[in-house]
Amino acid sequence: MPRQGRRGDPPGRPYTGEPAASGRQGVAELTVKGRASRALVYCLLIIGSAVFLFPLLWMISTSLKPIEETMRLPPQWIPSTFRWDNYWRAITYQSDKLGYIPFLRYGMNTVYLAILGVTGTVIANAFIAYGFARIRWPGRDAFFAVTLATMMIPFPVLMVAMFSIFKHVGWIGSFRPLWVPAWFGSAFNIFLLRQFFLTIPQELCDAARIDGCSEFGIFRHVVLPLSKPALAVVALFHFMYVWNDFLGPLIYLTHQETFTLSLGLQVYQSQHGGTPWNMLMAAATIVVLPIIIVFFFTQRTFIQGIQLTGLKG
Repeated sequence: MPRQGRRGDPPGRPYTGEPAASGRQGVAELTVKGRASRALVYCLLIIGSAVFLFPLLWMISTSLKPIEETMRLPPQWIPSTFRWDNYWRAITYQSDKLGYIPFLRYGMNTVYLAILGVTGTVIANAFIAYGFARIRWPGRDAFFAVTLATMMIPFPVLMVAMFSIFKHVGWIGSFRPLWVPAWFGSAFNIFLLRQFFLTIPQELCDAARIDGCSEFGIFRHVVLPLSKPALAVVALFHFMYVWNDFLGPLIYLTHQETFTLSLGLQVYQSQHGGTPWNMLMAAATIVVLPIIIVFFFTQRTFIQGIQLTGLKG
């Protein structure tokens, strides 16, 4: 009568005296497969990063070239002579359309709009989102659904109506149409902050209310300090929007001294052909650099805010 299989053998297999397959071999095989999978993922990420970095690297390379090398075929990645002075020449460039380009003035205008817009966005959207998340009032959910529905309306649909309103109040040619709407909230930011506020335990608000804290005090001293990651995400999103906005300044700004950076880049394109691509790419690099710096220093808070937002419906 054959002996019963020992522990580790398949069921019903008779004992033959040979050792069963070691569990360590299975663990080793899984480890090797896991490393191979991670290596494949890393390779795909590196390839994807290279694809996305290609325009940025080409822009920087072109900004350092002499003008005769910008349109050379085949393309020349590394300039024969690095023209670092292209950046200073881009700032002090003379346009055949408008003459001297006040590049630093454009930068100050953009920073001014970004500060006012970010401040209004954070304050207004936080107030509105708190009302949707923590205060019960009749029709709250229906009104929130209508607010979300406004995200499906593209800006070109509202462009003519908004221009007519701002023209009626005499704001065309000023900065007001570009920063005042930020103080009235936006559906996406309201949704983002509301979802984050819902993740804050209700018990904290109830404890503050029992201690005699008002609703505004709860919002100010309990909710806002715990919502810094989400507020940072909203602020960064609006900062990037203002910094890159081209259509808004093109519609509402009429004087060169009020232009923003995105609108000022268009001035580098000549009406008679012969666009100085090295100057244009140098100016574009200067415009993109603040966004990269801001994201570099806020990426941890930004990623944390994205991860924590929307965990509770």
